[in-house]
Amino acid sequence: MALRPVQVNIKAVAAPAVGRFWAEALGWQAYGSGATTYVGPRGGLVWPDPDLLGVDVVPVPDRKTAVKNRTHIDLATTSPAHQRELVARLRALGATPVDIGQGDVPWTVLADPEGNELCVLDPRDVYRDTGPIAAVVVDCADPRAMARFWGEATDWTVHEATDDLARLRSAKGTGPYLEFLRTPGTKTTPDRVHLDLLPCPGDDRTAEVSRLRSLGATDLDVGQGDTPWTCLTDPDAHEFCVLSLP
Repeated sequence: MALRPVQVNIKAVAAPAVGRFWAEALGWQAYGSGATTYVGPRGGLVWPDPDLLGVDVVPVPDRKTAVKNRTHIDLATTSPAHQRELVARLRALGATPVDIGQGDVPWTVLADPEGNELCVLDPRDVYRDTGPIAAVVVDCADPRAMARFWGEATDWTVHEATDDLARLRSAKGTGPYLEFLRTPGTKTTPDRVHLDLLPCPGDDRTAEVSRLRSLGATDLDVGQGDTPWTCLTDPDAHEFCVLSLP
C-alpha cells in the first residue's frame, strides 16, 4: 500500500490565466477540466501522467497574502544560456523578481502572476533528467521527520535525509524530486500550494487515508464538504489531498 504524488495544486483567483502561465513556463499545455485548469505535457490530456507531476490550478476567491509560500516549484535548466532565456521568457509572461532573502545565489527567484514563488535553477547534474520541473520544495522544521513520513506515505524513494535537506523521488527514477528544506519559522496562513496524492490501482482510498493517520497525518477541514477527496496535513502541518482513482 502506498500513494503516488500526481500533481501540484496551486490556488489562484484567475485560475485559467495562471494555468496558461504555468503551461508556457513548462512548455506544456493547459487543459480545462471543470472548474480547474490542469497543466500537463502536450499531445492530449493524460491523467495521471505516468512519469511527471502535473500542475492543477484551482480557483479561489482570495488573493495570496504577502507571506511566502511554504511550498514552491523549482524549474530545471540545461545551460546558463537556457537559464537566462527562461528567466527572460517568464518575466515577459508576467513573472516578477522576488527577494526572499536569498542573497547572491546562482538561481533566480520569481513569482507567478499571482505571487506564488518559484525558482529558475542554474544547471545541475542531479536534475538533468527530471523534465521541466526539477523539484517541488517544501519548507519544514525537520527534514528527517518529513523523509520518514513521506517515505512511508508514498511510493517514492528517499535519496537523501540530513538535518538540513531530505530528497525523495519516484522509485522509477523519473520526474521531479520532492525536497524538504530546513527553514526557520512556522505556518501562519493556509497553504497556497500543496501536493495531491492518488492511491495505486487496486488500493482503497479509505484504507490509505487511515494508514496516513496512523503515520501522523491529521484531518483538515477547509470547508470542502462532501467531496471525493480527503484533505489532510502531515506532521509539520503541510496540507495535502488524497484523491479518488479515475
